[in-house]
Amino acid sequence: MKRLIVLLVLFLGWAGMAQAIEVAGVKLAPQVQVAGETLNLNGYGIRKKFFFKIYVGSLYTAQKVASAEQAVKAPGGKLIRMDFLYSKVAKHKIVDAFAEGFENNSPEMADSAAAKAFLGWFDADFIEGDQVDLAIAADGTVSVSHNGRPLGSVKSPELARGVLLIYLGKDPADDDMKDGMLGRD
Repeated sequence: MKRLIVLLVLFLGWAGMAQAIEVAGVKLAPQVQVAGETLNLNGYGIRKKFFFKIYVGSLYTAQKVASAEQAVKAPGGKLIRMDFLYSKVAKHKIVDAFAEGFENNSPEMADSAAAKAFLGWFDADFIEGDQVDLAIAADGTVSVSHNGRPLGSVKSPELARGVLLIYLGKDPADDDMKDGMLGRD
């Protein structure tokens, strides 16, 4: 009887362990650490342009969110991760897309010093297999890395909100990806 109980406990423990999800050949971790905080995968989607898959976009949050408003207001950190699928995306294309995202979803941010600094951090093209992290700490600090290499960081709750709205706002980069990141697909 003791063995049966031990096996049952082990089985339930293994069943409860979160497994990585594979999307378009990219393994998405169920949890990540950002600024010492554990964030959980909220959702994911694929950014498409015409018929091309550009990157897998995933959203990690401290607590589950289902809307842009919840994402912006939720306490704790957030992470938007972009895992590139396309052979090469010129840096100016991503910078232009971010600038357009600010203009469409947070026009008050578009010409701000924080947004200009953010756009200036991107200094290289993105190729298949690259990973870009847009980390937002609980205090509103936005930090960006490219394949683990820090590109820049600034404390700006307004920029943090603007970055989230690029993906989750009323006019997101990709509607299907927004729905996926919010766990609605």
